[in-house]
Amino acid sequence: MKYLQVTVPKGSLCNLNLNVNVGLPPNAVYNIVTDPDNKRVFKNIKEVISRKVLVDEGSRQVVEVEQAAIWRFLWLSGTISIHVLVDQNREDYSMKFKQIKSGFMQRFEGCWKMEPIFIDEELCHPFKPQSVTDYVTCTKGKGRIASKLSLEQLIQPAVIPPPPISWYLRGIMTKTTEMLITDLLAEAARIRKDSGTSEKNSNEHETHDACNIKKRWAMRRKNARLSGTRLSLNSKSC
Repeated sequence: MKYLQVTVPKGSLCNLNLNVNVGLPPNAVYNIVTDPDNKRVFKNIKEVISRKVLVDEGSRQVVEVEQAAIWRFLWLSGTISIHVLVDQNREDYSMKFKQIKSGFMQRFEGCWKMEPIFIDEELCHPFKPQSVTDYVTCTKGKGRIASKLSLEQLIQPAVIPPPPISWYLRGIMTKTTEMLITDLLAEAARIRKDSGTSEKNSNEHETHDACNIKKRWAMRRKNARLSGTRLSLNSKSC
């Protein structure tokens, strides 16, 4: 089930609200969205120009990201530069983003949120599980878990163009969001096929991916430091 609503608050180009069910637990969906190498999943990411982890508190990271994104609408396409600060928290499976520097866009911000869907909740009757832990306990680990993914995104240009240009830009933003979700659902389907749908396999896959993401963050920071060192040595030798 997918639901996308586009509204036009006063003074903005559009406010996108999207809800979609994904056939993976929240932790697995969160791994896809926050993976520093998710360019392989989302086809509209042309290039990650820079990525810097500013805060790492284990379950929470604050990351500065600059990337070039591809947009397509009707028979036209192009690229836009996006420079945002991302606050991602594994405790509640949320990811908030906000534009750092205003240019063409005065405001570009929003939030991803992943919540569990207990597919086999009837196995717990008459008990109603209030958490994933409750659900796993009452179903003896056999209950399937999916996710309700929600995205809220506000887009406000420095100067709002008149119709029909504003309609055209709104269509670009809507289509770009639909592309993101289509790619996400395709990746979720691939993961289900590769790892199976049991709770045990899902949890093992999530833990493995989370560890890999941590390792990639550490490796990127190490490579950045080494590159800076090499650059400094080369400068002194000139």
